[in-house]
Amino acid sequence: MSAIGKLSTLTLMSSTALTGLLAMPVLAQDAETGGDITLEEIVVTASRRAERIQDIPYNISAVSGARIEDAKMLDSAELLRSVSGVAIVDRGPRNAGAVNSIRIRGLNVDGSALGDYATSAAATVSTYINDTPMFANMLIKDLERVEVLRGPQGTLYGSGALGGTVRYITQKPQFDEFSGKVSGSLSSVKGSESMGWAGDIVLNAPLGDTLAFRFAGTRMDYPGLTDYVNVYELDANGIPVAPNGVLDDAASYTSVEDADTYDVWFGRASLRWQPSDKVDLTATYTRQSDNMGGRRAQTVGKDGFGNEYEKYEVGSIQLEPAESDVEMGSLEATFDLGFATLTSSTSYYDHEGESISENTGFYAQNGWLAWYYNFPRPMATAARTYEDKAFIEEVRLVSNSDGPLQYVVGLYYQDQDRQATQESYLYGANAYVDELFGFDVPWITGDQDFHYVLDETFKQKAVYGELTYSLSDKVDVTVGGRYFKNTSRSDTFMALPFWTDLFPELTSTFENEENKMLFKANVTYHLDDDNLLYGTWSQGYRRGGANGVPTSGYYAENEAWLTYEADTVDNFELGIKGTKGNTRYTVSAFYVDWSDPQLNTSTPAWGFFAVQNGSKASTKGIELELDGYLSEGLHYTVGYAYADAKLGDDFFSPTGALIAADGARLPGAPKHMFNVALDHRYELSESMTLVSRIDGYVQSSTRNAIGTSAKFDRTLPAYGIWNGSLSLVYGNMDFTLWVKNMFNAEGVSAVFKKQYMGTRPSEGYYGNGSKEQIALPRTFGLSATYRF
Repeated sequence: MSAIGKLSTLTLMSSTALTGLLAMPVLAQDAETGGDITLEEIVVTASRRAERIQDIPYNISAVSGARIEDAKMLDSAELLRSVSGVAIVDRGPRNAGAVNSIRIRGLNVDGSALGDYATSAAATVSTYINDTPMFANMLIKDLERVEVLRGPQGTLYGSGALGGTVRYITQKPQFDEFSGKVSGSLSSVKGSESMGWAGDIVLNAPLGDTLAFRFAGTRMDYPGLTDYVNVYELDANGIPVAPNGVLDDAASYTSVEDADTYDVWFGRASLRWQPSDKVDLTATYTRQSDNMGGRRAQTVGKDGFGNEYEKYEVGSIQLEPAESDVEMGSLEATFDLGFATLTSSTSYYDHEGESISENTGFYAQNGWLAWYYNFPRPMATAARTYEDKAFIEEVRLVSNSDGPLQYVVGLYYQDQDRQATQESYLYGANAYVDELFGFDVPWITGDQDFHYVLDETFKQKAVYGELTYSLSDKVDVTVGGRYFKNTSRSDTFMALPFWTDLFPELTSTFENEENKMLFKANVTYHLDDDNLLYGTWSQGYRRGGANGVPTSGYYAENEAWLTYEADTVDNFELGIKGTKGNTRYTVSAFYVDWSDPQLNTSTPAWGFFAVQNGSKASTKGIELELDGYLSEGLHYTVGYAYADAKLGDDFFSPTGALIAADGARLPGAPKHMFNVALDHRYELSESMTLVSRIDGYVQSSTRNAIGTSAKFDRTLPAYGIWNGSLSLVYGNMDFTLWVKNMFNAEGVSAVFKKQYMGTRPSEGYYGNGSKEQIALPRTFGLSATYRF
């Protein structure tokens, strides 16, 4: 059955289940055992108070750390596919950390393939690690839970967002007992000749009645599966080998198997001090280092010699390694003042990375190689780096009274520095030109042809809060607001050093400032103690900034490119949620009006990285989530989301060029998403349990990019990914046999098209830089865990 066929069938099943839930009484007893089936209570802190998830008057999902561990989830992409209505562009480990690709309610206009360099515009979905707003490809290890909040959250959280917020909440040190676990796994992925392995350790150590320490560490080494089959052989200087001499067109090629290796070191240490029942302080330090050998991708079509590419083969003529390093420290302090709880969160993070990208296909498709004297064996290399570091302070006061009036008020400060660089080289071009003319030509300085540095500083100050008043036992009314002031500075350096003194170096600086007030209103009607109806209007925003492009001189761009405005949304939502018997449910309908959507792009004349605003877009849809038991040992979750996301007006560049027409679908946003999970527990004996699990995610087609450009526009097909596992739990040990993507779906979520990066023998480029970025192919694994 096709992915769409599965989607239609499963959507019908979920609709039938919901109809049965609302129209008929739900049995509270297992027919086989006669015993009560009780749903595990899920407590979240999304509202800045510890509350049952069914009591939160907006759409929120939570995934427990135990579920993440039991299902042997490998990364955030797999985790988020298990949450209703969350889409993600899965580019593999190499491109997972530079750009946030989480989509909620379809709010996105950026191209799905965007991920090789850090972008200036903030993501439409904010991500938090505890109370620190940051994004990185962090391992999902030793987590208490993950909360997914749909819709804007600016009146409760310091960092703004448009589509929603994802919170990764780590386990805190515990005072009760020394405990821990060690685990290991082996895995084999389709397309690879090697085995992968991972090892984890968690230690929790009380250091007295009021002090405790916790450590979580992971070492992972996963094999690659992508074969780079058109790679130039290089000499000792990193220049493509010329077997018949520099002036001859011949080149030597080799194939590198399983190039996209993934190697990770991860550690988190936390120290918690609770000198009294009114004071609680936790200091946490996290470090993660990643090394990636290449892209998880495949090239479709032929190379310049007419050879057809096979599955998991990439046609780039050079390897594309990358590495990243994340360091984060935080101090979270909570003080019970009696009438309210005061919380201070102080944090700092530094996230940096570097990569090598194959750009030869880009040069060839643009006809640029002629500028380099048609150098044979062209190898255009883009060496890129990025860094994102920030200091954040957030203070909030949350009321504790039992009266009808409750409040949350907070202050937020963030000082963020970002840098993106690119140094491009055409290795061997200088030596070729010297050989061509017979002497050291003075008009060529070397192999470097592009040098770009963008430094950005963003400072944000905000005050936010919510007031909730209970008009009666049945009706609550909430109003919220946020005032923020942002300042930004952009410094740009650019040089084209290949041709001696032909192009001047550029330095450009621009500053910008903005402030705005946002609002929220919510009405909640409690049907009973476990069920409620709600309606919400909330506004969200994403900061603006300065592009810092020059407006005079050799590299002049139009003044319209100097700055980009904050974009905002008005989010309208109606929902019903609660529990009925042995089922927990949430149903919501939403409409989002998006003004001035930001697009990460580049300027038309000189290609400066830049952000521009469009006019407007909108998205509307429904979201459904069910969680319950079919019998005492059989648990299920079902989710479905529909999001119709499209432009509400023509999308023009700052200089008036039409990018996309009114009504165009937004990229990376499937209209239909469905997820389901089943887990069954069977007691073999008093000390032995067998647990089987299966889960699936299906999405409809998406667009690769906004607009109709032949270089970027493509409809990406629907797909489904299904996972399964079988666990034997024996005392303090468990053994799990698991499989990811059991039907081996390609799961293409982003594409570099041949018109953008493809082969072009007429330009001397016989490789092929076009590629599909794919989901992790079928992977079998065996894991073992010992707890103490």
